[in-house]
Parts: sequence; structure tokens; C-alpha cells
Amino acid sequence: MDIPVIDLTPYVDATSGEFCLDGVLSPELEKVCLEVSRILRETGALLVKDPRCSAEDDDRFISMMEKYFEMPDEFKLLQARPDMHYQNGATPGGVEVPRSLAVKDMLEKAKALPKEHQPLIPTGADLKWRYMWRIGPRPSTTRFKDLNSEHIIPEGFPEWEEIMESWGYKLMSAVEAIAEMVAIGFGLPKDAFTSLLKNGPHLLSPTGSDLASHGKEGTVFAGYHYDLNFLTIHYRSKFPGLYIWLRNGKKVEVKVPEGCLLIQSGKQLEWVTAGDCMAGLHEVIVTKKTVDAIKAASEANRSLWRVSSTLFSAVASDDIMKPLGHYAQSPLADNYPPVYAGEYFQKELAVIKLNENKKEH
Repeated sequence: MDIPVIDLTPYVDATSGEFCLDGVLSPELEKVCLEVSRILRETGALLVKDPRCSAEDDDRFISMMEKYFEMPDEFKLLQARPDMHYQNGATPGGVEVPRSLAVKDMLEKAKALPKEHQPLIPTGADLKWRYMWRIGPRPSTTRFKDLNSEHIIPEGFPEWEEIMESWGYKLMSAVEAIAEMVAIGFGLPKDAFTSLLKNGPHLLSPTGSDLASHGKEGTVFAGYHYDLNFLTIHYRSKFPGLYIWLRNGKKVEVKVPEGCLLIQSGKQLEWVTAGDCMAGLHEVIVTKKTVDAIKAASEANRSLWRVSSTLFSAVASDDIMKPLGHYAQSPLADNYPPVYAGEYFQKELAVIKLNENKKEH
């Protein structure tokens, strides 16, 4: 299935780089916003072209992260912060447990799908490594300090901060643009979502999967799960293997066209729309196509780390999440009671074994 590409170029000022929707919505723009929300509602995913996010920027970022993930594990572990629930610095492989393993009914629902639409069932924690880097300003005061901590910079990477900040802010700009369009498409004020994202604990979170060590077909790098945050954005990966599930339960391989970004709906967006836009389910696995790409990269002497260019946008920790606007009258609204975004996040992290101090309620 081909997901349509939404081009943001007409709404980005070529000089300032600012995204701007007209004060008065034209019928054409309203149609685009309705299309954006329809696609996200039906598929949990969206393909976007944003002139501010270039392939050159992504290449520079990916090259640096390949070098980082190729470093010895002992070096990378120096940047791991289990006391901060791995929400800052490095997360080693074998730590995060896929939600489908941690939550019994999720696994049972997955096994009830038709065989061709079932996920690969992981046998343990995800093999992927990850690096968490906060993007944007933090709140001056917060009751969730562990979710809003300062940066960790690995030694020996002089361009680290500049590259992370530059690429992270560009990805965040694309997220904010889509958040405005989706709000309009869902019949809410234009700033309904972007106001919640202000000072949020957004994370530029490149994921590293070692294909040299774990390149066998059928290997699960990220088990069947949804994202905990608001909207997730990725640039195109060099190695295939990402699958998503549509609202109707159909499993689809994601093919991101060159120069495009993939946006996926997270649990926080589901919360504020009372389930109208469900969190998108997905997995990252080694397929036959991945094996072919590994062989080609090996022959060309390129890195065999599959690095995803991922950013997780999130509702500000001290904001209360609840169904917004007309969604408050939804018959499903009671399933999404008011909760501090930070409190919700800590509970979710406990389920996937990243926050052992908190128990799920």
C-alpha cells in the first residue's frame, strides 16, 4: 500500500524557513488538513516532504551516529543512565522489553490476527541500542526532573552537540507543522496540539541495530509495540525492515520515498483524541530485503549498523492530558482520564522495563 506524501513546501517561507498556515483557512488548505488527519487516523502513519529537512543533513547525522554505535560497548555504557530511566544518553541492547511481551492481552490480540498479518513474536528484550538527546527548552520548574535532565555528550565527538541540535530542531519543526494541520483536520483549534508540545521532553533518539552481529532473517530488533509519545518522526533508513499495522489490522511494509519523512501517531495523540487517532503499531525486523541490503553495504564497505533518524515529540511533562474539545464528549472519553503527561510516561516506561522504580497501575 502506498501512503500519500504530504508536501509542506507551499506552507514554508523560502527565506525565513517558518511554517505558516493562513489566518483564514482556504478550502484547499482545509482539504489538505482533512487529508492529513484521515491518513493518520486510518494508517497511524504519514509521509511528509519538508524542504527544511534535507538528505545532506540526515547523512551528516547518520554518519556520526554510525561511528558512535560502532564504538565498543564499554565506551557506550559510559553514557548510559539507568537512574534516569534511560531517557538521557545511551540505552544498551537487551534492556527495553517490547510491550507485546510485557502485556499479555496485546500478545494475544497479535496472535489472533490472520497469519500473514501477525508480527514476529520476540523472545526477549529488544536488541537495538538507542541514544536519547533532548531537543528544545525545558520547563523552568517541573515535578518530573528525571524526564527533563541535561544533555550527556560522549567524548571524542567534537561536532556532537551542533549536529544533534541542528537536525533535532529541523525534525521538530516538521512535527509542529503536522501537529497544526492534524489539529485542524480533527476539528480542533490550530494550536491545540502545539501548545501541549511547548517545553515537552522531546527526544532525538537514533536507534542503532548491529546487522553484522544480528543480520539473520527473522531477527527482531524492535518488537511489536506502539510509541509512548505524541508524534514520532523518522528520516528514510538505509536498511528496510519497518512494518506498521493499519487501523483494520493489516500489516504493511513501510517504503519511505527518497527525501521524505515518516510520521507515526503515538499514545499521547490517542489520549487527547479519545482514541479517534490510535497509536500506530509497528516492528523492525530483518527481512530478506534487509539481508540483501546488508550484503550490498558489506560489498561497498559501508557501515552495517542500521541507524534510524528518529525524534519522539512529547506533551510537556507537567501538562494534563485528557480528550480535547469535542473529544471530551466521546463515548470513549472515560478510557482516557486526566493525567499528568509525566506521570503517564513514567508508568509506561515501567511496563517496558525502563523505569523499574515505578509500578504500573
